[in-house]
Order: sequence, then C-alpha cells, then structure tokens
Amino acid sequence: MMSVKRVMSGVLVLLLWVLAFAEPSLASSAAHSGPSIGTILPVWTIIPFVGILLSIALCPLMVPHFWHSHFGKLSAFWAVVFAVPFLFAYQGVAVYEIIHIYLIDYFPFIILLLGLFTISGGIVVRGSIKGTPLMNTIMLLIGTILASWVGTTGAAMVMIRPILRANKNRVKKVHVICFFIFLVANIGGSLTPLGDPPLFLGFIHNVPFFWVTKAILPHMLLASIILLVLFFFFDTYHYRKEKDHIKEGEPEEEKVPLKIEGLYNFLLLGGVIGLVLMSGYWKAGHFNVLGVHVQYQNLLRDVGILLLGVISLVVTPKSLREANEFSWFPIVEVAKLFAGIFMTIIPALAILKAGSDGALAGLIAMVKDPYHYFWVTGILSSFLDNAPTYLTFFNLALGKLGLTEAMVPAALAVKAVTANPVFISYLKAISVGAVFMGANTYIGNAPNFMVKSIAEEAGINMPSFFGFMIKYSIPILIPIFIVVTFIFF
Repeated sequence: MMSVKRVMSGVLVLLLWVLAFAEPSLASSAAHSGPSIGTILPVWTIIPFVGILLSIALCPLMVPHFWHSHFGKLSAFWAVVFAVPFLFAYQGVAVYEIIHIYLIDYFPFIILLLGLFTISGGIVVRGSIKGTPLMNTIMLLIGTILASWVGTTGAAMVMIRPILRANKNRVKKVHVICFFIFLVANIGGSLTPLGDPPLFLGFIHNVPFFWVTKAILPHMLLASIILLVLFFFFDTYHYRKEKDHIKEGEPEEEKVPLKIEGLYNFLLLGGVIGLVLMSGYWKAGHFNVLGVHVQYQNLLRDVGILLLGVISLVVTPKSLREANEFSWFPIVEVAKLFAGIFMTIIPALAILKAGSDGALAGLIAMVKDPYHYFWVTGILSSFLDNAPTYLTFFNLALGKLGLTEAMVPAALAVKAVTANPVFISYLKAISVGAVFMGANTYIGNAPNFMVKSIAEEAGINMPSFFGFMIKYSIPILIPIFIVVTFIFF
C-alpha cells in the first residue's frame, strides 16, 4: 500500500512542477484570452485523464480489494493531480473551465442518471421469464426500440433488471450484458434527439427533430439486425451447452404470470422526457456563475428531474425496490468515477475544440471525407464524452462548408434547393460515429458503466475495461462498423 501512495505522490509532485514552471507567457496569455485555453494547452496535459482511465482498467484486476474500497479516492486523486497545477498556472481561465464543465456537463449528466436510475428502480417485471436465446433476443430488441424514445439511459435502466432476472440461472451470461450495452445502451438511441446526448445537442443547434430518424434509420437497422442475429446464435450455442449439463428429474420452477408492477413510474419517466424536451425548445434566458452562462430552462429541467426521483421514492413501496435488489451503489460508483473523469477530460476537450489552433491540429486536418468524420468522431467518443466530441466535429463541418447554425435546417432539407449534400453526409457520419462507437468502452456512453456496475452487483463477473474491448467490442463491433463504412460512407 505504501508503494502505491509513493507512486501517486511522485506523479503529483512531477506534474505540479511541470505546470508550475510552465512558460510564463502561456499562463499570462491564458489569463487574458478568455476561455480559449485549448489553443495553449500541450497534449501531455491529458496525462491525468489517461491515468484515471488506466486506473479504471487495471486496478480492479491488480488490486481489487483496494479498488472496491477506495475507487472514489483514486478518482479524486487524479482530479487533484490535474486541477491544482491547472489552477496555479492558468488561474481565472482554469476556474472558468472547471466551473463550466461541472455546471454545464457533469451535474446535468449525473442528475439525469440519478433520476432515471431512481425511477426505473421502482418498476418490477414479475413472472416466469426464462432467459432462452429467443426470449433474450426479444428483450434486447424491445430495449433497442425503447432507447430512441426514452433515451439509452432510460431504456437500459428499465430493461437491465428483467434481463438479469430472466438469466439468473444461466451459467454463461456475460455476453448477454455486453450485447445489451451494444444495443440498448448505445446503438438503439440513434433515431431521435431523445436517444443520446450528442443527438440532443444537435437538436438544440438547429438539427430538425425527425431528421435523425430518417437519416440514421438505415445505419441503425443494419447494425442492430447484425448484432441481434449474432447474439441469437451466440446465445443459442451457450444455452445448448448448458442444457446438456442440467440434471434429469430436476424440478421445474413454478410458473408465475407475467406482470409489471410500479407502472406509475412510467409516467414519471415520461415526465423526465418532457423536461428534457422542454429544455431544448424553450429559451428562457440565463444567469451567470463566475462567467458561466446557466440557462434557466436547464436549471428547471434538473430540479424537475430530482423532484420526479423523490416522488418515485415516496410513492413506490419499498417491497418493489427490494424485489429489484435495488441499491445506491451503482449510481454512487458512477458519480464518483465520472466526477474525476469530467475534471481530467478538460484539456482533451479544450484541445479538440481549438481545432486547427490546438495541439491536435494534425488530426483535425486529416478529417476531410465522411468516413473520416465517422471514425475520428467515433474513436474519440469511445474515450471522451461523446456529446462535446459530436459538437466539435459538427462545428468543424459547418466551418469547412461556410455554413452557420441558422443555415442548418435548410442545408438538411433533402428535397429543397438549399440542401447541402456534403453537409448531410458529414452530419450522418458524425451522428452515427458518436452514438454507435460509444459502445466500444465502458465509459463511451453514460449507461455503459452503470449497466456493468448493476450486473456485477447481481453477481456477474463482468470483463475488465480492456477485457470488454478485447473480448467483445473490438472483435464484434469493429467489423460491423467497417461494413457500415463501406455501405454508407
């Protein structure tokens, strides 16, 4: 334990020294240039972000007991490693960036997750649902369809417990959860701005609500059908092997009629969706918090979601949550880890937003064709927050074509003379990349890590961060994305 602490202390001292003695002109120019810190920060400032990712990937394997007890402290450590020298070197600009990412990104993110997690935890699906390959495929299909209309987070939180309950007696079930992450927590959310945060960002930046539905439907159908067929055969293989080992004469469980309890929680989920839509349509102005513009409609949305969560806690009988084996640990784990991730991600996002003026100018310059937008947006969305990554390349595409946000609806009107086919192809690629490739890692999209945490709490030994990529996302998803590239981009 002491060696771990010494390593941490050494890294902290090293980074403090490097940033504290950064070229004075950089800090000076940052202090007078407003929130354009991305033009100044060097690439190595993402080291704490890499550190927290490696901690999430390696610590559960190398020091599982330490990780389980201290993951929040480790997340805070990497946040401090970045924040202290960042504040020391860049002062006012650093304060702005930190307040901005927490007020505008982290708190709405965690409030939405908390609301959906709390409300969905009061919905219980009872009955004799047996996790056969056909039933599992049907449940994945239902979750995939739901995701575009109640959000990937909402669909994942509603469907994960029935999936776990149906497969409680299955021996091999890790693959069920991994395909659930692919379909329900990511690709299923492609068809409306309600489905995934990047698409919602597009909606509030003038992309018409149902443009996504028409534009992305072929891509979503292709990827979903391939994944569902693969899953069915994969699950059938394991199911048949397990049936061979079932003891003859073993008594069957008593059949219980299918019944859904806590249905009123669906009304509360509808309330969450309504509040999210309201925050996109209604422009009520803003107030300032140390230079950060906080929109009144967004504040109302977040307060409303919290109230709906409280209502769910009050009106839902405790017995329903007990039947769901509901606990607060998954949301606490996500809140603590993503608090650190959002802090350390600041330089990566700022450098990306700086475009050709930032340290990743070479990467930005390489993005020219639709398939470039698809893969670069997608790969970055696998590790960074996919919402700002989407917005970065959305603005890059506008800039390259000389368009403004006001021109977006006309440029996307396919049958109009104002349509811009190049921008349409770019935006399709950006949208599909941001949503689909969030499935590549546990941190690529908000519900991924929560689904993993809930599954582990149910006793499923989920693969590690890299294990998920090596065993599942890379061999299964990447070939599908290559097919999508050749057909559409």
